[in-house]
Amino acid sequence: MDNGALERARAAYGQVEERYIEALEEKGLVFDEPHAHAEERARLLAELRARGVLFRNGGASLSWGHLSHACVECTGVNGSETFSTTFRCHRDCYFCFNRNQPDYERFFKEGCPWEEGLARSAAENEDLACVGLTGGEPLLDVDESIRFFQKAKERFPHAHLRMYTSGDLLTEEAARRFEEAGLDEIRFSVKDDDSPQMQERVLGAIKLAKRFIPSVMVEMPVVPGAEEHMKGLLRAFDEAGIDGINLLEFCFPFCHWEEFERRGLKLKRPPFEVMYDYGYSGGLAVSGSEELILELMVWAMDEDLDLGLHYCSLENKHRSEIRQKNERARGSHPCLSMDEDTFFLQAGKAFGPDAPLAREALAAAGCMDVLEDAEEESITFPLAFMDEVRPLVHPDGSPIQPQICYFVYEVDDEGAYFIDVALRPADQAAL
Repeated sequence: MDNGALERARAAYGQVEERYIEALEEKGLVFDEPHAHAEERARLLAELRARGVLFRNGGASLSWGHLSHACVECTGVNGSETFSTTFRCHRDCYFCFNRNQPDYERFFKEGCPWEEGLARSAAENEDLACVGLTGGEPLLDVDESIRFFQKAKERFPHAHLRMYTSGDLLTEEAARRFEEAGLDEIRFSVKDDDSPQMQERVLGAIKLAKRFIPSVMVEMPVVPGAEEHMKGLLRAFDEAGIDGINLLEFCFPFCHWEEFERRGLKLKRPPFEVMYDYGYSGGLAVSGSEELILELMVWAMDEDLDLGLHYCSLENKHRSEIRQKNERARGSHPCLSMDEDTFFLQAGKAFGPDAPLAREALAAAGCMDVLEDAEEESITFPLAFMDEVRPLVHPDGSPIQPQICYFVYEVDDEGAYFIDVALRPADQAAL
């Protein structure tokens, strides 16, 4: 049966993505074909699942072996927050996304208002589980970084403390001071295009850090085409005795596109699994990075490397943000329930000629929480009643097409409200 209301709703969501991509293509950015590498990705994911790799957050996070407490809490109830004391850095990586940060130029020159940030965070969540310090480069001003961790310890005495660094500037004295300040974890950011000398320097810093810091990690993006080089690095990290590595999707940070274009890189399409104005400044995932990460995980397991492996996708970063937003509204509306994989709030919907059939079935099942939208020609209902709606058919024998709608809870100067961001058929709703 024709359902114009449903088609209009689907088209409205689809147009958001189309307009977004068209606007970026007009600026010269190049997207890959839709769902490129999908078969390869599916094959690798199936193999990793069969090997016992832990799939978290609906498959946005994959881990084998050691997984940092901070990575667990990133999408946990009490959450994790990362601060900067400065955006200054002695490096100038073309893929650095700090330029996407609000007030980048001012904070680069003046330093970041991290004390205000800690105070705000403590007021919002005194049980914050993890606190991170990134940059810029925290080791450019060790005294300020030490002061940050001392203040963080005062605000959150039970929080796990971690620091991100390139490692170039780490000294034994600094490592000892961070140990005394209560640093639980240090994460070294190793760049794929660093010279062998620079990478050797970081490996030396990793070995130094192991003498003082309880947990030593590496976190780095994986650039398509760097397979053999990455294998060499993984072997070197394993020999250095790190606890684990976070393998990140390589992303375009909305600057220096000429560097990405020169390397023949394209952007993943669709850019997001759910279109939304995410606050994370990492940018857009590069096509092919995810598949290489999955291949490297398989290879590392075949090689029996001891280091922990964690694939943290761009989508996983977004799910952390969505959880922190939507956790505030859990249970606040009878039609909405939290999806524990994606952390979007969800509800069932029926459109057009499907709506009267769904309404009747819901009433018969005792569902009293139904929202009517005459303009959209839809009804919204709790997902707990989806099984009452899913089997319904029209008099002509055609099945109805119930949908699952995704929501985000927003709080701004205008108040608090829900916005709908995606629509999926109920039998295909998994992201």
